[in-house]
Amino acid sequence: MNQQVQRLSRRQLMALLAGGSAAAALASCGRGKGGNGAGPGADGNRILNVWTLDLAPKFNGYINGVIQAWESQNPGVRVRWTDVPWGSAERKLLAAVFARTAPDLVNLNPPFAANLASKGGLLDLTPLLPSGAASTYLPQIWQAGQAAGAQFALPWYLTTRITMANRRLLEQAGLEQPPSHWEQVPAYAQVMRKRTGRYALFISVVPDDSAELLETFVQMGVQLLDGDHQAAFNSPAGRQAFGFWSDLYRRGLLPKEVVSQGYRRAVELYQAGDLAQVATGPDFLANLQTNAPGVAAHTAPYPPLLGASGEANVAMMNLAVPKQSAMAPEAISFGLMLTNAPNQLAFAQQARVLPSAVAALEELERDLDQPGSSGPLVQKARLLSAQTLRHAKVLVPSIPGVKRLQAILYTQLQRAMLGELSSDAALAAAEHQWNLYASARW
Repeated sequence: MNQQVQRLSRRQLMALLAGGSAAAALASCGRGKGGNGAGPGADGNRILNVWTLDLAPKFNGYINGVIQAWESQNPGVRVRWTDVPWGSAERKLLAAVFARTAPDLVNLNPPFAANLASKGGLLDLTPLLPSGAASTYLPQIWQAGQAAGAQFALPWYLTTRITMANRRLLEQAGLEQPPSHWEQVPAYAQVMRKRTGRYALFISVVPDDSAELLETFVQMGVQLLDGDHQAAFNSPAGRQAFGFWSDLYRRGLLPKEVVSQGYRRAVELYQAGDLAQVATGPDFLANLQTNAPGVAAHTAPYPPLLGASGEANVAMMNLAVPKQSAMAPEAISFGLMLTNAPNQLAFAQQARVLPSAVAALEELERDLDQPGSSGPLVQKARLLSAQTLRHAKVLVPSIPGVKRLQAILYTQLQRAMLGELSSDAALAAAEHQWNLYASARW
């Protein structure tokens, strides 16, 4: 069974996942089977299988330290840690689910976790969580791990985007700082293009690239779907958002490559001095100082662009327990230790990410507000990134099919940008296409 599943493509696996047989496999695979860690190992200890994404070998010492601490408090249980490459994580997990060898605790991103949860593949953690567990995490981040009233994930580490801007181009354009809200962007982009010949910003409309553009729709007040999974985006706010981006492109205020190239092209343009700003994380500065020291010397961090609600986006990684696990209490216990404030703070400092635990974030902000060794510019950017969490949330809900939704909206927006359809017609086409998909799926 496992070999057969491993030969399937991701598309075929996801198609199976949408079917009844897959849901049954996810929801009812036997507990207590030795294959998923319930049985004892060779040394007589029970095995708790934990999967993470792209952390080895850089963070081996950190993860193994947490494992040793947890095992010392839980005699008779040994943690078997497996680190899975990001690109093969979904395929490997689905293969393990069908082979009934799923891990007991797995590191997932919200869209894939929501997909599994919607098919009954993840355990509702609520009955097994200790009282007050939710209060240790940022409220908006904790809520992002919920679906249909169930808590299917523990928050782990986070990242936010801030604006890195070329002060030299700002000065040439007669501007003191980049815009703070999307409504200011058209005038800003026009001034930048007219006075410097450079572009203000780059945001990819490639269907399988960044979700940043989709997030801007939400910031602009667009409701993506209704309670029945039908399109809600063909609304006054949706038409305004589609018109916003198609108009910028048609006026020549966005690089032509936004319809054909992804985020990497934005980095290339910024490093070449042809882009006034880029939305990215603090570590971008270190790479910039290596690749384009001249541009780095004129770069400064600023708050991210916001909509009327004032909310920024946050990307998160979480921990979930597959329903197959015969060691759910132990899996949750280990997950809570991995995500407690001291361990999150230590990981955030090593990995240069942000913690989801409230106490860890407060301590990190205090540390970043003191003189440090990482360089004043990088430290300032990291502090700004941490402070952004105070008004950040996962803007695009972790709904099943969200990548399909992104592909449909981006493809139709491309058509509007290229003049194949009017903006309103392209949005109506996206609505029709999504509703056909949703009706077939739900």
